[in-house]
Amino acid sequence: MLNDLWDFVSSRREQLLIDSYQHVSAVIQCVVIATVIAVVVGVLVYRSPLGSAAATALSSAVLTIPSFALLGILIPVVGLGVPPTVIALVLYALLPIIRNTIVGLGSIDPGTTDAARGIGMGRLHVLARIELPLAWPSILTGMRVSTQMSMGILAIAAYAKGPGLGNLIFSGLSRVGSPTAVPQALTGTVLIIILALILDGIYIVIGKLTTSRGLHA
Repeated sequence: MLNDLWDFVSSRREQLLIDSYQHVSAVIQCVVIATVIAVVVGVLVYRSPLGSAAATALSSAVLTIPSFALLGILIPVVGLGVPPTVIALVLYALLPIIRNTIVGLGSIDPGTTDAARGIGMGRLHVLARIELPLAWPSILTGMRVSTQMSMGILAIAAYAKGPGLGNLIFSGLSRVGSPTAVPQALTGTVLIIILALILDGIYIVIGKLTTSRGLHA
């Protein structure tokens, strides 16, 4: 088995690198889009218990939809390939970031923002200079969770002809019984796990570099 796996990887190094790059690139881009949307939503609703509950409930509802079902709904509307993949990943990535944005902003000591306003800072200035930096560790944690989820969900997006390593897994599973079927599916799965761990490590480094020492746990 190990020899077959090594032979498969050795003979397809370039394609595996391309697939790995596409997988990571798609996940990062979708998480960035989801972060922008989620932070905007979080900023708009975090002061309202009803708004916060509604935003969290709606984003939670998306996670109850099976990936295959959501892709199946999107394909007739936007077609195959990148569009349904991006939409699905962004929707699935929203909940952790929205929830953590609301928690991060809501946990800021009101005295801190009151003091900032007391020295003449406007609402947007307070948000950009005080509230979002203080909430950043919580937001980044939400991004980490969303990224890990998206790495696995993107593999399923191969059903919609999406990019990445999922195509390798689906191709292997569709050829069960052939000599390369198991190595092909196993290679795609292992690469996704390795890449997910690497990305998580990068998030840890980003957190240390972008968070004030006083905010580190």
